[in-house]
Amino acid sequence: MTISPLMPVYDRADIYFERGEGVYLFDDKGERYLDFVAGIAVTGLGHCHPALVAALRKQSETLWATSNIFKTHGGDRLAQRLVDLTFADTVFFQNSGAEAWECGVKTIRKYFTATKQPQRFRIIGFKGCFHGRTMTAIAASKAPKMVDGFGPLIDGFDLAEWDNLDSVRALITDQTAAIMIEPVMGEGGMKVASPAFLKSLRALCDQHGLLLYFDEIQCGMSRTGKLFAHEHVGVTPDVMCIAKALGNGFPIGACLATERAAQGMTIGTHGSTYGGNPLATAAGNAVLDVMTAPGFLDEVVARGAYLQRALDKIVAAHPRIFVGQRGTGLIRGLVCVPPARDVNRAFRAQKFLAVEAAENVIRLLPPLIVTEAEIDEAAELIGRASTQLENAA
Repeated sequence: MTISPLMPVYDRADIYFERGEGVYLFDDKGERYLDFVAGIAVTGLGHCHPALVAALRKQSETLWATSNIFKTHGGDRLAQRLVDLTFADTVFFQNSGAEAWECGVKTIRKYFTATKQPQRFRIIGFKGCFHGRTMTAIAASKAPKMVDGFGPLIDGFDLAEWDNLDSVRALITDQTAAIMIEPVMGEGGMKVASPAFLKSLRALCDQHGLLLYFDEIQCGMSRTGKLFAHEHVGVTPDVMCIAKALGNGFPIGACLATERAAQGMTIGTHGSTYGGNPLATAAGNAVLDVMTAPGFLDEVVARGAYLQRALDKIVAAHPRIFVGQRGTGLIRGLVCVPPARDVNRAFRAQKFLAVEAAENVIRLLPPLIVTEAEIDEAAELIGRASTQLENAA
């Protein structure tokens, strides 16, 4: 057999992790790694957080799954809490971010059908965007590495230039239904949308009768110092998808919408076998218990500022390796001079875990419970790797 039993669609590092604790992962040889990947912004509360372990253990002893044709108290509670904490009036649970994003696309299209405007189905996104790997999601991004060989692509998506309002305006036609954006673009290079740009997008949507769709799968769930990134700006969407840290590693995603935007999502229009199962919603409720506790977001803000200062020093000390940093809160990126893959390999040799992004950027996504001492440790490991790269050049 020339193909591996596990389909080789990832270039996996030759490391087998067996357990995690807080901000650390341990491999099958007992080696400890400082984890600033966090499952790509998934384990927001770190590995094996006691509250999550307790919640899942308790739920696993009573009920794992039941069809969505029945109700569960945990699911109702999580939905109500998300409604109370956000702009939304209604929530649908899925198993992943890509599914939650796709539910949002369906919600948008159904809204225009319900309001007798079926010709309006196109959604404006942004070059460099990433919304998942479903057929619809890759059609929305149009990135060659994701779409090559998967055509014909689903129609209905147009891409504007990032942070360029004129580019967005030029794409609006009588077929346009919505504008869709990640307030912080993760996979696309850790770029933060300016407050003025997000406000202008809201105004454009109101002017043209469009829906505003935020993808906060990666930047949401407290990573920026607010529960959701758009809260910093005071702009609210009509539809939003979330996932990743909502379950702290247990698969769950959610599509949130206003009552107006969701008016087309009636009985029979959507569904999910596993979405919102009792284990997933138990995890989600436990995550919200921690993230909404007094002082939690204040700590994230403080740690984000501390990380920013640490990265500024690293960039200044190693100009042959880094040209700058991007991001906000605890969603940061180092812009590299050498290929980011080479820099990331040097990090990994120091037992420090990060993840690459577009535009030659390395993402740093530590668990939100990271301490100043652990950020100092990360800075030391990054500095050590950078020095070795400089000496080898």
